[in-house]
Parts: sequence; structure tokens; C-alpha cells
Amino acid sequence: MSTTARSATATTAATTATSGSPDPVIPAKTPRKAALASFLGSTLEYYDFFIYGTAAALVFPALFFPADAPAVGLVAAFATFGVAYVARPLGGMVMGHFGDRLGRKNVLLVTLCLMGLASLGIGFLPTYDAVGVLAPVLLTLGRLIQGFSAGAESAGASTLTLEHSPEGRRAFFTSFVMTGYAAGMVLATLVFVPITALPKDQLMAWGWRVPFWCSVVVLAIAYWVRTRLDETPVFEEAREEGEVRKLPLGQVLRHQPGAVVRVLFMSIFSVMQTIFTVFGLSYATAQGGLDRGAILTINAVTIGLSILAMPALATLSDRVGRKPLLIASMLGCAVALFLYFGALGTGSLLVAFLASVLFMTVLYSGFNGLWPGFFAEQFAAPVRYTGMALGNQLGLVVAGFGPLIGGLLMTSGPVGWVPVAVFGAACAIAAAIAVIASPETARTPIDELGAPARR
Repeated sequence: MSTTARSATATTAATTATSGSPDPVIPAKTPRKAALASFLGSTLEYYDFFIYGTAAALVFPALFFPADAPAVGLVAAFATFGVAYVARPLGGMVMGHFGDRLGRKNVLLVTLCLMGLASLGIGFLPTYDAVGVLAPVLLTLGRLIQGFSAGAESAGASTLTLEHSPEGRRAFFTSFVMTGYAAGMVLATLVFVPITALPKDQLMAWGWRVPFWCSVVVLAIAYWVRTRLDETPVFEEAREEGEVRKLPLGQVLRHQPGAVVRVLFMSIFSVMQTIFTVFGLSYATAQGGLDRGAILTINAVTIGLSILAMPALATLSDRVGRKPLLIASMLGCAVALFLYFGALGTGSLLVAFLASVLFMTVLYSGFNGLWPGFFAEQFAAPVRYTGMALGNQLGLVVAGFGPLIGGLLMTSGPVGWVPVAVFGAACAIAAAIAVIASPETARTPIDELGAPARR
């Protein structure tokens, strides 16, 4: 036996003699690597989200539904957009269960593959003219798979990054979950803007498929990074200490039902995002008379700027607390949504741009940069993935149907958007009340978060 081997054996024996068993090997925290992995996963999720929403607003009504009823086709296309949010809670509960039972990393690899392959598949679907009613059925199936996967992605990425983050900087590192959202939106726009400039026959024939095919590139990069990430030390410690639960869903509903409900209501605020990116795009082009390529560019720039705003506001929340910034963001957006629709109605691209910067870059970033950490901080490690996924995804059902609700609330005339803005403001106020009722977590050590669920 070599000297090194004898030394290692002696060390192990000494440890065993002292403690009765070898000390478990707990992986070190790697916050930068975790943040990158979550960033890329969110980039793929929101790239898929945006290309689907854009296609639903611009081409799906004509491609996947009967051409003799365009208004019905638009509502139906928005319904297929929203149906993914019905599948999200199921995906969150199923994959959250395995994430709390088996670990965060491997479950996130599965959700990533489901999401990317579903998007790729949508890019190959036959249209209504080719296969009739089978076309919208297949489109809905692909969207349901996307939703199932996305229901587990954001909660898992937030949990993984939170548990790799150092104390005092949890909001900063978890904010990269949603900078991925901004990157995905920008990337999708860079792909879609030249596509929308194609002649209409080429756009309808094959152009709309290209953004869906391109999702495989983001999938490959994100998968490669995640395979090189360790499981979180928080989960490994919970497993070593016997805190892993056989039924995390039952545990969180027993000990932290209030946290689930509060996260649910806070998540409803995300309706602002779907109204801005999907319904706003449809309204600006159909009612405001603005060029669709110009609006896509405005959306990309304002959301792209939030890549800088979100980490900055998250860092501020690590110092002053989460709740003040979240409340200010929600109430500010409730007012700014009226300004945004009013700006679209002017027909001026400059006014629309300035209103978009205020709404999306400044105010909405105060929510988007903080919620991944704040929601995850509401729960204890043994049920964190499940609890966050359940509350978050149930709340997002409302957000998913935001464009459909907006289309139903819209009335005729230059101020027909007012009922839509009132709906968004009501969701913002409900979310702010939920924030007020939630505990401040900025300075709570990670092993004390959600303590009741540890019993």
C-alpha cells in the first residue's frame, strides 16, 4: 500500500473512531455557477415564452384556426397561450416533489429537455389547412408540455441558486433567474424581428418556424452547463440529517399553507408581464396603428435594459429588505399600466418607448429581480421546491390567461383599453397586500427560513 493510501486510510479510520462513521462530504457553494445555470435555463424558458406569445399574436390565428373567423382565431390563439399555465401547477407539483425528494439538479435537467424539445416540435407542426382540427390539437399539446416543464423550471432554478448563495447576497444571485427572462426576450426578438420583415407568404409558409427551431441551440448550451453543476449543499445537508420528506406536498400544506397562499397572490402580479408582451403587442399593432417590428424592438430594448436594473434592485433589497421594493414596484406598475396604454394610443413610437421604459425597465424590474429569492425564502429546505412551485404556478394561471382576459375586456373606442388596465391594477393591489402579509426574509439565515416545515 502506498504512503498516500495508508495516510488516507488512517485518516478515515481516525474519523470513524471519533464519530462512529465517516463525515459526509457536503459540496461547496458555487453561487456564480448556479446563477449561470439558472440564467441559461430561464433564457430558454422565456425565449420559448416570447416566440410563442409573438406567434400567437401575429400568425397563429391564421395558421392554426379557420380563416373565416379571424377574431375567433385570435381569441383561440391566446387561449392556447394561456392553457400552458393550467399545466404549470401540475408540472410544479410533480417535478417539485422529485426535486425535494431526489435533489434539485437532475430534475432541472429533465425540465430543460422537455421545454426545449416541445418548442422544437411546435416548429414542425402542420397547419390547419393541412390537417384541419388536428393542427390546433397538436399545438395545444405542445403548449401543455411547455407549461408542464416551465412549472418546475423557475421554482427549481430559484431554489438551486438560493441554496448556493452566500448570506447577505441571496437576492443578488437569485435575480439572475430573471435576467435570463430578459435575455430570452431579447434573443427571441433578435430572431423574430427579421422574420416579421419577410413577405407575408414566406412568413406564413416557413418563416414563423425558424424561431422555434433555434431553441435547440439554447437548449444545448444550458444542458451542458447544468451537467457540470453540483447538487446544493443545503439539500445534501438535509438528506444527511434525515429531513427529506416522503411527501413534500403534504408537508408544506400541513405546516406552511399560508406561505403557499401568499406566494399565489404575489404571483398574480405577473399578469403585468403577459399584458405588456402579448396583449400590448396585439393592441399596439391592431388599434394603435404602430409597426409590429418597431413594437417588438421597443419591447426588446426596454426588457433588455432590465438585465441591468434587476441585479441592481436585488442588491438594494439585500441591504434594505425585500418588501419595500416589492410594494413600490407593484403599486407603481398599477399606475404605469394606464400610462402605457395611453402612450400606445398616441401612435408615437417615442412616447410608447418612454412609457415602456418606465413600466418594464424601472418598475417591473423591482418585482422581477426580487421574486425568485423572496418566494423561495418563504419555505424550509425540505419543501422549498414544492412549496414555491405550487404557490407560484397557481398564481401564474391568471397571468397566463391575461391576454385572453384582456381580449374579452377590451371595448371599442380610443379608451377601450381602460377595463384591461383596471384588471391589471386590481391584480397589482392584491399582490401588494400579499407582500404586506409576508415575513421579511432579507436578514433571516437560510437554515431558519420556513422553520415550521422542519418539524
